[in-house]
Amino acid sequence: MSTTPPTIAPGSFLTLHYRLSGPAGDVVNTFHAAPATLTLGTGELAPAVEARLMGLAEGTRTTLELPAGEAFGPRSPDMLQWLSRKELNALGGVGEQFAVGEVVKFPTPDGQGEFAGVIKEFRTDAKGEAVLFDFNHPLAGQPVTFEVLVIGVL
Repeated sequence: MSTTPPTIAPGSFLTLHYRLSGPAGDVVNTFHAAPATLTLGTGELAPAVEARLMGLAEGTRTTLELPAGEAFGPRSPDMLQWLSRKELNALGGVGEQFAVGEVVKFPTPDGQGEFAGVIKEFRTDAKGEAVLFDFNHPLAGQPVTFEVLVIGVL
């Protein structure tokens, strides 16, 4: 007697290996570490990626190609923000040295989570030192490849 493996549906609890990559290479790759566990619909994966997972059966290994901007939206110029060095120091950056390209994590306003910004530029003027951060997702506006091995579906 053979049974059909469970398939991914809204709200499914998943155990999976995945590789998320863009034109510059891997952003996340769990294939060489412990698998990820997550619940669909909780924001752990981009909605466009979750939509592509629907209906996949336990045991499936596949690669999903998402066109530029579909997975993480377009790049937004509004997500480029200048922060004064004083603001950065107030967030715990006193005495720290920063470099262009470095990722800096910031607490969410409620203090329960964090978000990241990439340093793009430094400026010193009459108001002091400032740092330009890009708060766009690193894959915003980019084509994305999502390789997945569905280990378990509950």
